[in-house]
Amino acid sequence: MTEAEQAIGTPDAGKAEEGAGPSAAGADDAAAGRGKRHVGVLLTVAALAYLIDLVSKLAVVAKLEHHAPVEVIGTWLQFEVIRNRGAAFGFGEAMTIVFTVIAVGVIVVIARLARKLHSLPWAIALGLLLGGAFGNLTDRIFRAPGDFQGAVVDFIAPSHFAVFNLADSAIVCGGFLIVILSFRGLDPDGTVHKD
Repeated sequence: MTEAEQAIGTPDAGKAEEGAGPSAAGADDAAAGRGKRHVGVLLTVAALAYLIDLVSKLAVVAKLEHHAPVEVIGTWLQFEVIRNRGAAFGFGEAMTIVFTVIAVGVIVVIARLARKLHSLPWAIALGLLLGGAFGNLTDRIFRAPGDFQGAVVDFIAPSHFAVFNLADSAIVCGGFLIVILSFRGLDPDGTVHKD
């Protein structure tokens, strides 16, 4: 290597010198091994969860609201339309605006995480959360009484359990998957850590 090459350094050599510390070298290795981002998967899952929830709510409001409950599996599972101003499963009906703000916060956090999302399971989990949050947020914005205090349409009524909707189901499934991924040490950026 000539003196000029030594002075300027090759791009790889410069990176090696800059990343002489173990954390920088580890970050480069991790970035190389993570592969592509999975934002497309997140958005696809979110869109599917949102559309399924929206269509189901439109259908049950049009066909079942103000009617007797429809038995799906006897009295074990019924479809019964209720308007819920609280959180999932009817909790906290006096705090509708708070739950609206929380839903918006969840959406913002997921949008920020999406920039470093290299894990397919995390993309699916966050997509479920995003779709469910948007589903219930749509109700809070557009359903009566409006002003971000609208009542969410719930209609899945298991025996001896709270009435819920498909957005609630997506949120619970996404949250459950995140707990599993966290216990397994998988981070959204695709790295695995061991405590």
